[in-house]
Order: sequence, then C-alpha cells, then structure tokens
Amino acid sequence: MTVNRTLIASACLLSCCIFIISCSSSEHSGSEQGSTEQSSTEQAKTEDVLERILKKNELVVLTTNQPTTYYIDREENPTGPEYDMTVSFAKSLGVAARFIEFDSTEAVIEALRKGEGDIAAAGLTITAERKAEFDFGPGYMDVSEYLVCHRDAAFIDKIEGLKELKIVIPAATSYVDNLYKQYPGIDWSLDHNLLTPSLLEKVRSKEIECTISDSTIFDINRRYYPEISVKYTLHKGSQLSWMYAKNNPHLASAINKWFAEYQDSGEYAQKIEKYYGHIDVFDYVDIQKFKRRIKDRLPKYKDMFIKAAEENGISPALLAAQSYQESHWNPKAKSPTGVRGIMMLTQPVAKSLGVTSRLDAKQNIFAGAKFHAKMKKMFDENVAEPDRSWMALAAYNVGRGHFRDAQGLARKLGKNPNLWIDMKEVLPLLSEKKYYKDLKYGYARGNEPVQYVTRIRDYDDILVQYFMEQEPAVKKSKEQTKNSS
Repeated sequence: MTVNRTLIASACLLSCCIFIISCSSSEHSGSEQGSTEQSSTEQAKTEDVLERILKKNELVVLTTNQPTTYYIDREENPTGPEYDMTVSFAKSLGVAARFIEFDSTEAVIEALRKGEGDIAAAGLTITAERKAEFDFGPGYMDVSEYLVCHRDAAFIDKIEGLKELKIVIPAATSYVDNLYKQYPGIDWSLDHNLLTPSLLEKVRSKEIECTISDSTIFDINRRYYPEISVKYTLHKGSQLSWMYAKNNPHLASAINKWFAEYQDSGEYAQKIEKYYGHIDVFDYVDIQKFKRRIKDRLPKYKDMFIKAAEENGISPALLAAQSYQESHWNPKAKSPTGVRGIMMLTQPVAKSLGVTSRLDAKQNIFAGAKFHAKMKKMFDENVAEPDRSWMALAAYNVGRGHFRDAQGLARKLGKNPNLWIDMKEVLPLLSEKKYYKDLKYGYARGNEPVQYVTRIRDYDDILVQYFMEQEPAVKKSKEQTKNSS
C-alpha cells in the first residue's frame, strides 16, 4: 500500500489555512480567547503527524523490550510481534521504522505524550481512560487479564478471595484501571520500574505474592517460569492496539487501510503463528523435568550440539530441543520401531550418513544435524524461516514421502504448501481415509509431526537463553584454539 503524499500535503495545508483564518476572525478577549488559541495550537501540533512521518522518511515507534513486543533474537536481529507489524506498516508508507525502547509502559505513554515518537506499539490495551487522551488503531489481538500467583497458592473462586492477597502490578497499565473500576477494596501496589515479565519472575521466586498479566504475556512466560499459575481471571475481552496522538485522521486512515490489507494477505495470521502458534500445549511436569535435565544432562553434550549445528547451518538451541524431544538426551534411547540414540536415527539413515554406532552420542548428534539440514534443503527457496525449520522438523518426524504427500494435498485443498500455518492443518488429514487413499505413501499419523514441532518449539524457547549464555565461553574456546595453532 502507498500513500499519496501530495493529497496529504494538500489536506494539511488546507487545515492550516482554515486554522489561520479562524484565529484572525475570532478576536475575543479574556480567558475565552486564550482557551481557543490553546486548543487550536494543540490541534495544529497533532494534525500533521502522518505528513511529518513522510517528510522525515521515518516512523518512530515507542515500545518495550519483551517477547510480546520487541526484542533482539539469537542472531542479534530485532524481532517480535510489534516489531514485525510496525515495520510492515512503515514499508507501506515507504519509510523506515526506528524503535525507541523503554523500561515500562508508563515511560512509553509519557514519551508519546511528549511527542517523542509517532506511535506507541507496546502491547497496549484499549481502555476508556486512554481513549480520553489518545487515539487507537484497530485491535489486533484479544487478551484476558489474569491474576498470577505461585503454583503453591490456592485457586480463587470468589472475588472475596482477592482481598486476602498482596498484588504488585506495573504502573500505567490497563490493570490499574480495571482494579479501580471492578475490584475496590483489593490490596495492590504499583511498580514503576518493572514490566510484567519481570514481575512474573518475582512471583516465581516468591519475592512478591501475586501480579496481573495479559494472557499472551503469561502464556509465553510460563515456559520460563513453570512455577507460576493463573488463580483468577479478572477481565476478558480486552484488545491490544497501537496508540497515537488525537486528531490524526490521516494517520488513522493509513493504519486502518494497512491493517485490512495485512490481514487479507495472510501475513497477520503468519505472524501470530510465528510467535504464538506453539503456546497452547503446556505440561508443568514435563517442563520441570526438562529444566532439571538442562542442568544434569545437557552440559555433557552441549559442545557437540554447538559444533554440529554450526557445521550444518542450524541453531544449536533448536538442534538440542529436537534431540530432547527425540530421546530426552539419552544416548541409549530406543523406540519400539527400532530407531536409536540421542537423535533417534533409523538404521538406513544412520548407515547413509556413515554412522558406525547409533549409541555413540557424537556420531548420532552430527548425523542427526546433517539429516535435519537435508530436510531443510528439500524445500524450495519460497519457504522462508521460521517455516522452513518447522517443516523440516515435521518431515524429519513423519518422513519426506508423507510430508510431500501432505504438500500435494495442501495444494488440492487451496492451502499454501510453503507455510507452516497451513501445513499444520493439512498433516492430520493423512490419517483420514478419504484423503490418504489417493496419496502415494498412504496412511500416516499426521497429528504426531504437528505435536512434535509444537513440543520442540517449547523447548527451543527455553534453550535459546541457555545457549546465549554459553556464547562467551564458546567464543573464548575458539580464540584459544586459534592462538594455539
């Protein structure tokens, strides 16, 4: 989508002319005149935001650093739901996006109030209080507000139970408004420095009793802090949106048009899948066991995963996550179907990759990494990341033949065989006779690769931090090897 700069400029010039004529013809005295001048000045300041964006060739985005908004990924590139969407909007205007990070929602809102940015994209909920001061774009996600306490705390079934708790919430959030309106008499306090993820960590460590969290933030962070638990749903039906200064009809129109096209193109659905497609399944016992094995088992194989991943262009965290899903990092693992080892290789695959013993962890890991990379290469260049990785994992699990069958079926059903969001819907159909009877490789338990990928994405989320912490030691080791040679 493009914006006609000439039309915008003309509209803004017309607005300015009307403003000047209005001011010159209203020579009233006293406070009435001062009030009119102040109101007109404020309007003039805010009406030309889109024109300002176009003139400076830059969209300034005010945001926070957290998994649901904006963050730096393992490749040291900016990413996140808000990042992807605002970059897309900026491209539709033909400008670059520049991001300014803040430590709190309160700081983001104050910066927008001072005109330090063009829009605030920080997981902001639409509320009546905020609408009195700012305008919002279209709601892009529905969320609920959860009371989150430690897993050991009792569940609450009545509002009265809230009065016995000490709740700490981030300042300037929608949680404040809802508590004032719906839950008078509740004991709560504000934290002006921390975002919700940091308060969730304090709940985990029992430094505070409870906090409030959007459902999206909770669902992502419970993988890092499995000790936290939802004890009560305080509010349902809220919407997240971008926020900007009032009296900006041109900016509002541009955002609304972009978002409609963003949805229609399927890009919005792809981004939701990218960041939230794996968070529906959560197993507290499994995650706890996994975190223990990160300490007990992973260190022995860590360097093997790093080296094998680097040689094959794979993320070490993803390779280790896949291995955990396959064997729980047990080099002696064996399935009823005869696959063996820490990456659970079949005998034919192991032989084709030169493995002399599938019980040798190093051979198994390096062969598994090569086979993973081979699966990634089976897709054409139109398959982008992270879809390429998710589909490679699914093919690793279900087999190349069955996966190609599923891609062919996707085409027949009008789905995109190059998108994981579509393939995760088609794969389960491989177990239905009306579909598999016409496929080359026939029946397959198509639900399994979908669950396989979902679990690995869970583990990968947690392992990314672990391997990032190992990077200094890995770089130091490489440097010592280089110097010694």
